[in-house]
Amino acid sequence: MRFTADPQPAIRIDAEYRLRNNGNQPLTTLELRLPGRRRFHFAAPTVEWDSHLVAIVTSPDNPRNVSINFSQPWPVNDSHTMHLAVAYQPSSPGDAVSGENTLSFAPDAFFLPAEGWSPQLIPARGAFATGGIPPVKWALTLHVPQGFLVHMSGRQQKLSRSGKEQVVRAEQRPSSGYPFIIAGRYTSTPINAGKGTVNLWTRNSQASADLRPAADALVRTLQTYNSMFGNRTDDFHQLWIVECPVIASCFTSTASYYAGLISESGAKPSAEMASADTVMADFTSGPPEIVAAAAPSLASSWLGYGQNPGFYEQDPPLSALPAFAAARGREAVQGPRVRTDTIRRVLLQIPPRTASDPRKPEDAAVVRAKSLLFFYGLQDRYGQDLCNKALSHMLYARRGGGFNLSDLIAAFEEEAHQNVAEFVRHWMKRPGVPEEFRARYENASATRAIDSNSLTSKETTP
Repeated sequence: MRFTADPQPAIRIDAEYRLRNNGNQPLTTLELRLPGRRRFHFAAPTVEWDSHLVAIVTSPDNPRNVSINFSQPWPVNDSHTMHLAVAYQPSSPGDAVSGENTLSFAPDAFFLPAEGWSPQLIPARGAFATGGIPPVKWALTLHVPQGFLVHMSGRQQKLSRSGKEQVVRAEQRPSSGYPFIIAGRYTSTPINAGKGTVNLWTRNSQASADLRPAADALVRTLQTYNSMFGNRTDDFHQLWIVECPVIASCFTSTASYYAGLISESGAKPSAEMASADTVMADFTSGPPEIVAAAAPSLASSWLGYGQNPGFYEQDPPLSALPAFAAARGREAVQGPRVRTDTIRRVLLQIPPRTASDPRKPEDAAVVRAKSLLFFYGLQDRYGQDLCNKALSHMLYARRGGGFNLSDLIAAFEEEAHQNVAEFVRHWMKRPGVPEEFRARYENASATRAIDSNSLTSKETTP
């Protein structure tokens, strides 16, 4: 990969694939998945097969896929070399598709997030087809102007300089996760955070003393997620918070339904994970707001990127667990008042039970709001410590796979040593939310915030 700033910023990718037909029949076509044009703006790629330019055609089954049709079948056990070249260009306001921001970059900084930007080989079609899996190891070589800081996936093997360019080579393995790159003329401020380090990368130099409160708040967030989901793997000792190169096109989309529930009305995304250890953030509001924005995104560092594939693909009420995690992160930064404010704001989306028809299915928006409050109900009923243990228990037991409501109930019953299924039915099988829960947070006397760190194992009213 090569980044150039003149005459205008551009990223050129040259990918070489050494391929062998390991199947039991000749192949007449090879399919590639290109980056999504909703997120990336690029010119038409070129493909060479054994140094000969070949035509590519759009797949009729998926507009993101292109096919190479061979003039002669590719025999079993034969090897070939394919070279693919594609150039990314900065986006313009007209490049946004269906409301999603197209990624852009500046002359002095850019990033390519994990997933989405690198072309992928598609397995051959057929009932038992295989292929398209990356090798045990491969090299990602980056060419950037001298003076750029670089953070990228894999294990760095070599750093060299040639003219006005520096070259970074990193070995990629399956354990490296999806490849990503963040690079630019940043100022790095590393701040100790317990056994790890928080690296704040800013476009302009800032005094470390000014950033210290932000780092401390991030440490509290990390501790919250460690308690809630279990410690991250041992190789996670550092975290990067990086200023976006172009704020207007840094984040993928507008706030989701759940994000809208935990944020103030009209709030726009101002932080997003770029990899398992990196958050891209809007720094224009200053260090305190940076942390408040970044904290919810950090949940992905524990739960996303293949660690729990089912975490973001659940039915209610588990579909609200990522939002609950994000709210806990925000609470760690901004204080316990956030908890009460969030609950009261979400309660406004749910009609009282007396106004609900038990025979009529609840509106989808009501179910989402109710699902988020369900986790606060668990917290009130069983206490925060037990909730943390149960969630950590479930995610550890189901790591690498999916999970469902039964797994959640089993984990809570394991920790609480009592019937939790009845509590779940009381919440989720009846319209609205339990009256005692609504009264607790709507009552005029409940004006003070409840410190979630002191929640007891039994339900109490203020």
